[in-house]
Amino acid sequence: MRLDKYLKVSRLIKRRTLAKEVADKGRIEINGKVAKSSNTVKVGDELTLYYGNKTVKIRITDIKDSTKKQDAQLMYDLISEERVERPRVEDMPEIEAF
Repeated sequence: MRLDKYLKVSRLIKRRTLAKEVADKGRIEINGKVAKSSNTVKVGDELTLYYGNKTVKIRITDIKDSTKKQDAQLMYDLISEERVERPRVEDMPEIEAF
């Protein structure tokens, strides 16, 4: 199954067009390699998604063409989920203007 379709069906990303955009910007990895939206995923693959200030790592356990909302989380195992702290403006060093 295509990566963008899997992300939509599993509800990791809400819309397929958004999944395509995120993948094509290099924010998704399959087994440690940057993936395009057209890459094929299979059971056992590990996906790492970088969105905003969050990094999510999952392992694919099932592939279905469609699923109900309550069954979508059964398509993957969550390995880790981390928040990436961005520096606050007041914590950044001052830069002198010319």
